[in-house]
Amino acid sequence: MEEKIKIEQKPAKSPVLAGIFSAIFPGTGAIYNGSYLKGILYIIIFAGLVSIQGRGGQPFVGLMLAGFYFFQIIDAVNEAKRICLAGQPESTAGTRLSIEAEVDISRPSGSISWGIILILLGGLFLLANYEVISYDALIDYWPLALIGLGLKLLADYFYGKKSTGKS
Repeated sequence: MEEKIKIEQKPAKSPVLAGIFSAIFPGTGAIYNGSYLKGILYIIIFAGLVSIQGRGGQPFVGLMLAGFYFFQIIDAVNEAKRICLAGQPESTAGTRLSIEAEVDISRPSGSISWGIILILLGGLFLLANYEVISYDALIDYWPLALIGLGLKLLADYFYGKKSTGKS
C-alpha cells in the first residue's frame, strides 16, 4: 500500500506587487508575501529610523534609513520570487525527492545570536526613549554593532570548520 503525502503549496506572489507595496510603505511587501512577523518588524525599524532623524546626529543615520528602505524592497521582491519558484511543480519523476526537499525547507530556523542582538538593540533604544541613555551616545557607538556582527560571523565560520572537520 502506497501512502500519498499532500503538501499544501503557497499561492504564487507577484514580485512586482511586493516591490510596489514595499516602496509605498516599508514592511507591507513582507506582509503581502505572508511574512507577517518580518513585516511588522520592518515597520517598527522604519519608524525607529525615521524618529531618530529628528534628533540630529550624523549623516550615517540618514544613510542607514535609505539603506534599510532599499533593502526591504529588494528583500520583498526576492522573497516573492522564492515563493513563486517553490510553487512551480517539478518536471522530474522523482516525486519523493521533491517532497523531502520541500519538507526540509519548511523546518523552523533561527539564530540565538540574532535574537540576543535584537533584544540588546531594543533595550538600548528603550533606554534612550526614557532618556537614561542619549541618542547621541548610541549614534557615537554604532561601530560596536559592526564589531559584534564581525565577531559573530567569525565565530560561525570557525565553528562551522570544526563541525565539518570532525565528520
